[in-house]
Parts: sequence; structure tokens; C-alpha cells
Amino acid sequence: MASISRKRFFLALVLSVTAVAAQAKVSEYQLDNGLKLIVKEDHRAPVVVSQVWYKVGSSYEHNGTTGISHVLEHMMFKGTNKHPPGEFSRIIAANGGRENAFTSQDYTAYFQSLEKSRLPVSFELEADRMRNLKLEKSEFAKEVKVVMEERRLRTEDNPESLTYEQFNAVAYTASPYRIPTIGWMNDLQNLRVEDLQHWYEKWYAPNNAIVVVVGDVKPDEVYALAKKYFGPLKPSQLSPPKPQLEPKQDGIRTMLVKTPAQLPYLIMGFKVPALKEAKPEWEAYALEVLAGIFDGGDSARLTTRLVRQQGIANSAGAGYDLYDRLSGMFLFEGVPAQGKTVAQLKQALQDQIADLQNHPVSTQELERVKAQVVADKVYERDSVFYQAMQIGTLEAVGLDWKTMDEYVPRVQAVTPEQIQAVAKKYLVSEHQTVAELVPLPMDPNKPQAAMSYGGRQDVH
Repeated sequence: MASISRKRFFLALVLSVTAVAAQAKVSEYQLDNGLKLIVKEDHRAPVVVSQVWYKVGSSYEHNGTTGISHVLEHMMFKGTNKHPPGEFSRIIAANGGRENAFTSQDYTAYFQSLEKSRLPVSFELEADRMRNLKLEKSEFAKEVKVVMEERRLRTEDNPESLTYEQFNAVAYTASPYRIPTIGWMNDLQNLRVEDLQHWYEKWYAPNNAIVVVVGDVKPDEVYALAKKYFGPLKPSQLSPPKPQLEPKQDGIRTMLVKTPAQLPYLIMGFKVPALKEAKPEWEAYALEVLAGIFDGGDSARLTTRLVRQQGIANSAGAGYDLYDRLSGMFLFEGVPAQGKTVAQLKQALQDQIADLQNHPVSTQELERVKAQVVADKVYERDSVFYQAMQIGTLEAVGLDWKTMDEYVPRVQAVTPEQIQAVAKKYLVSEHQTVAELVPLPMDPNKPQAAMSYGGRQDVH
């Protein structure tokens, strides 16, 4: 009884944090050149986070140009006529700030964290490189080699990441999510600086950008700064990317990846809609809670049952991306325990899916999972940086930033029957894609990259 009371208290605390966060003032502006500005006030400390989001990533690319968004992200630090290579980072550091960038399948973003009075510094630098970047052949030649080496270390020498990359290439037929964010090596080797110039001129424009500012600021003053620095920039001619809808998968797809590795590894995936494409919308939130049931902390089903109780898995997890631009995958992954096989792990995962399809989640378990799922999302709002991240992500994939305030009530509204319904509808064995990593002998003279599941986002 005491345990349930603590859970209810914890959930009430989370909901109160959410209510306070939802009341924080958010202001939205649109410049004449198409740039969108979103400002959220957070006056707890005299700091500000400024982020520029471009609606372009690897899912906008096509064969022959894969990796171009990521390479361009690297080149954005190589200077303009006004600020030579290295000057951007030097100026931010001289003003006591931190800066970086990342590329994903749906967007590319650049950010700075500064003392609040230094926001004009960030705006001046970002506005300059939005339309005035110098793409020198010599700098490009050096940087594309850096990216190729990054690919070798993060993907080709990382067995799990390599398996995940190959899994996506087989799982998707038409969807551009089959393209790795870092690009295929052959495309990187044949990429030209002229390709980057065209990509930059098309996508890096105010009418394809969202500027998000969160911190101890006054919205009208931020808007005035945005008009001063970003307002004079000219928009580009944009046409939205074609849908490239993924066709229905009729039959199981399986593959083996044979590469030097210490341990075997399994990925299972089922195609599911993201929030943007879910009809009805509640399915997406039910899938979000479903992921929490399988893999929402140490008390979730996969860790409890497969790792601790049955001893079949050394590790096991599940995941779902609610805020993708296109429909994606509900993923399961795991490493079998010593003495167990991938086949046994796969069957154990299938058994857990079947159990949930056949037996509704109990009220007590659902309450605990909801509290965990909500807490993971809400605690991000304690950070000024992640408040900006939530806004930018939603806007960049074509959702309204207000969607983040719907998260808690929509998750709380999910029922056991809805969870069971999406499990039966989408986690169908005949429609799954399975990839197995088959370890080959390791080269004792070759250093091994750190193992990491996924690898969907690059940080500069």
C-alpha cells in the first residue's frame, strides 16, 4: 500500500512540474523572409540557449549524395568572408559560451549556450553563416576525410552500429530512413564541393529555418534582434520533399551481418506510424507507453524477465520514436546471455510480445509505466537546453511546438485496451525485419570502437 502511495505522490509531483512548465510564456514570430522565431522565457538563471534548426537531414538525401547534410554541418564551421575558419568557435568561447551542432535523419541544428547579454553575438554569427558560408575546396577535401574516418570508427568498426545500419537498409524499401545519416562510404568518396554548394544554397535559408531561444530573455527584444540580424537575409526557392511512403511489408525480412565482434546481437523491427502520421493519434501515444512497458527502466518487462528472471539476455531493450517526420520502426534489440543463442533470445522477445497481445496490462503496472514515461519527458524541461530541443524537434518535423504540452495528458489517457490494440495491429511476426550479428574472430591488433546501439544522430 505504501508503495502505491509513493507512486501516486511521484506522479502528482511530475504533473505539477508539467503544469508549471506549460505556464511558461512562449512567443512565436514570423519574419518577412519566412524565418520562424520561437522564444520561451525561463528566468531561473541569467543564461540563454539559442538554436538554429534547418529542416534538412539524411531523409532528404538520395542515392549518390548520402551524407551531404552531415558533411555540410562540418563545413559550417569553416568560415565566411567576415569570419575566417575557426573564428566562430573562438568568438563563442571568448564570450564564455559553448557551441556545437548535430545532424539527424530529419534536421540539422546548431546551438550556443551563453550568458543572456551575449545573445546578439550568437545571432550575428549564425545569420552570417546562414547565407554567406565559404565552401573552399581545400577545406572540403580535409573535412570529408574527417567524416570518412568518423564513419570507420563509429560504424564500420562498431559491430552493433554496423548491424543497425544494415538493418535499416533492408527494413525500408522506399522510405529515405534507409539512408545512414553519416552516408555511404562510396558517396562520401565521390562527393564534390559543388554538391555541397547546391545543397547549402537550397536548404540553408531563412524560409527553411527555425530559431529557438530559451532563457532569461524578453521576447520582444529577441524578436527585434532577429529582425536586425536575420531579417535582411534572402529566402531560397524551396519545394517540399516528395512523400516516399513506405509500402506495406508482406513477409518477414531476415539478414545476417558477419563481422569481427565479441558478442552476438539481435535487432527486431516492426513498421509503425509516428505521431505526425498516426490515425487515430492515440495509437502513437499507446506505442510510446508500450515502449515503456517493455523498456522503461530497471523494473520494465525485458530487463526484469529476460535478464534477471530467465537469464536469457545479457541486455535487452525496446524503443519507439514518437516525433519522427516519417513513419518509422518499433525496435527490439538485445545481446544473449553466455550459453544462450540469438534464436533463444528472439523467441523470448516474441513470447513477451505475445503475452502483452493476449493479456491486458494491469492497472498497477500501467500506472508505474506512465509515471516513468512522463517523468523521462518532463524532467527534460528542467534544462533550458532541452526545452529548446523539444520545441525545435517538433517544429522541424512538421509538428507544432504546442504538441509538447499535450504529451502528459495524452499519455495519461492511454488505456490497457489501446496498448493491446496497437500490439496486435503492429507487432505482427509476419511483418517484422530481423538482423543478427554473427561474430567473427577479432583482430587483436585493432583497437575496438565503443559499442553503442542506434547511431541515428551525429554531433559535430
